Amino acid sequence: MTIDVTIYHNPKCGTSRNTLAMIRNAGIEPVVVEYLKDPPSREQLIKMIADAGLTVRAAIREKDTPYAELGLDNPDLTDDELLDAMLEDPILINRPFVISPLGTRLARPSEVVLDILPGTHKGPFAKEDGQQVLDAQGKRLV
Repeated sequence: MTIDVTIYHNPKCGTSRNTLAMIRNAGIEPVVVEYLKDPPSREQLIKMIADAGLTVRAAIREKDTPYAELGLDNPDLTDDELLDAMLEDPILINRPFVISPLGTRLARPSEVVLDILPGTHKGPFAKEDGQQVLDAQGKRLV
């Protein structure tokens, strides 16, 4: 089965690496966008967030970012202000976003990506930390 999948990826992120590996385990070679080098446009970001069923605030990464220093924890900030910050400093975009014809997900935890991939996996899969996600028949364990 051929399916077009795009992952907004940060190779330094374990969750992002696990997600990319799960996509490949399904026999899919996705379009990999290193979003820190090639961030999405405002329109793309708004669409990804909406298609994933998230709020803009839920799509912001707080950990290991300048989130607090920039005052982004202020509940009075508008979505436009939050988007401006995310586009100015893409490290604030939570990751990895994955887009497929079956849907869009913020793959946190990484196995959420399985919801938008066809059910044909090459066999067992374990995350980098050893947690088994798919059994020998490619059936989801978590």
